[in-house]
Amino acid sequence: MCGIFGILSKDGGLEQHLNDAVRSLAHRGPDDSGTEIIDTRSSGQLGLAHTRLAIIDLSPLGNQPMCDRRSGNWIVFNGEIYNFRELRAELESAGASFRSHSDTEVILAAYRAWGENAFPKLRGMFAFALWDANRQRLLLARDPMGIKPLYYVCGGKQFLFASEVRALLRTGLIPQELDPDGLFSYLAFGSVYEPHTIVKGINAVPAGNVVSFQNGCAHVREFWTPLSASDVPADDDSGSSKDAEARLSDLVRDAVLSHLVSDVPVGVFLSGGIDSSSLVAVMSKAGIRPSTFSLVFRETEFNEAPYSRLIARTFGTNHHEIMVSQEDALAGLSKALCDMDQPTIDGINTWLLSSWAHTAGVKVALTGLGADEMFGGYSTFHRVPSMELAASGFARLPSALRKPVAASIAVLGGNNDRSRKVASLTRDDSTHPYFLTRTLFTSNERQALFAGDCQAQLNALQELEKTSMSASQGLDPVNRVSYLESSCYMRNTLLRDSDFMSMAHGLELRVPFLDHALVKACFRIPGERKLQGESPKSLLLSGIGVDLPREVVNRPKRGFTLPFEHWMRAEMRGPLEESLLQESPSVSYLNPRAIAEVWNRYLGRRTSWSRPWSLFVLLRWCRENL
Repeated sequence: MCGIFGILSKDGGLEQHLNDAVRSLAHRGPDDSGTEIIDTRSSGQLGLAHTRLAIIDLSPLGNQPMCDRRSGNWIVFNGEIYNFRELRAELESAGASFRSHSDTEVILAAYRAWGENAFPKLRGMFAFALWDANRQRLLLARDPMGIKPLYYVCGGKQFLFASEVRALLRTGLIPQELDPDGLFSYLAFGSVYEPHTIVKGINAVPAGNVVSFQNGCAHVREFWTPLSASDVPADDDSGSSKDAEARLSDLVRDAVLSHLVSDVPVGVFLSGGIDSSSLVAVMSKAGIRPSTFSLVFRETEFNEAPYSRLIARTFGTNHHEIMVSQEDALAGLSKALCDMDQPTIDGINTWLLSSWAHTAGVKVALTGLGADEMFGGYSTFHRVPSMELAASGFARLPSALRKPVAASIAVLGGNNDRSRKVASLTRDDSTHPYFLTRTLFTSNERQALFAGDCQAQLNALQELEKTSMSASQGLDPVNRVSYLESSCYMRNTLLRDSDFMSMAHGLELRVPFLDHALVKACFRIPGERKLQGESPKSLLLSGIGVDLPREVVNRPKRGFTLPFEHWMRAEMRGPLEESLLQESPSVSYLNPRAIAEVWNRYLGRRTSWSRPWSLFVLLRWCRENL
């Protein structure tokens, strides 16, 4: 796992930008760094920078930037290719030779042999920039699930890219301005949805896409998506879907074991829930005794130790507990906020866990992220299909009745966050129920918080939602939720937060449940099968081929929670009020009065802690970075 940066410019003077980038991205790659300046025939100079977290081929032969001696192509690469040994063998049989044992060199050789057709063959998590010396073009590619981030700036005299938004900001070549579309997206969901970012002019390379820059122009094209790869209609009951379910056990096993490829020890983050416990069970069945790491709170109400200890005993893991208190977590909040690459309502828990895991000597860890999205683990898999039916009923109401019905629902529901969302469903049929369930501020609240006219931002957000709905239109209701959860909430919040919050500590997180072959199979299985059975995620439980303890299977679902509700009314109240009531007037596109109203509603217990917290994080991020 690494940090990458590049700049293509006709102005020269790239060395300082490369050195600054190495310092900015040092946390992502503390083991080594390198830079290279390449003279191009038509685009001036290309500068590449790389910071390395050595996982595969720890020798200097794995260092980057790396050059393919036969073609003259260059690459900087962030991620892991889990099938690189298989690809290497295939390339060697065709006459290729290798100097190193790294997956980076395999990407270069695969591109030399197959061109862009090599990208769908890569099984893993990746973001890389590849300079094609013969065609004089720069390619940026990102893995299909969006596990690894990659951002770029196209405009003016330079083309820039980097693993983090802040690395691009710190070049001084980009105006330090909020992007209004990105801000509106943040107010809607508590994170910025790609391709937008929170900074004007910086775009995300979309997941499963390649950006080609040549002769001053950038072109974006998709090379892989789980839906086109699955290619199964919503009502399919053919052999393909039955075959996918029959092969599920093998696919889960292959996904987990393939993610163990490494030249350093790999651990498992064990919460004691179904997802992480399933990883341990699969490894144990294969004869692997993993090291497991659990965060244990001293306070009983947050302590999941009984479940993680039970799994550790059951499967005989080399178990480690990291003991912390609420005070320890609170003490780390300020640094965690500073390490955010983009503002997010989530991610603090990942930062804290990664921090303590790093202290315990962990460098690579598997997590259960992705299992809920693929196997129907969220409440949205039940709620959204029901809301779709309700929305179709509301749509038949005469338009004159919708507004009073919506007002009645809000009042009868106590005028709280949930009742206001249901009222929105009654009043507006342009927003799909899924997006309402993941909404932070409702449409009316967003418009109040956004200073000035926001029609363009409303249109941009609606277009984003329409694109997602169009892509998932042929799926059954449950698989549609699976696609929306994985391409929206998971990609833009959970995966992005996991990346920059773990990499802040030089820690690589791997997500076996998002293996390409497994994801493809999951979309072939009819959605109703994912919700059948007496146990939650019964399809996953049958797929691992090992019985988990009933105490773990039947425990109430809960995430790694922190007592924000208490903290914001006690220890953190002063800093929050100072930021929300005094700093907000200096941030463009935000309405200070509307922000103050959100805080007052929270104090009056008329809205949850997440609303004022999201605004506090946004303002803190702007203060630190803009």
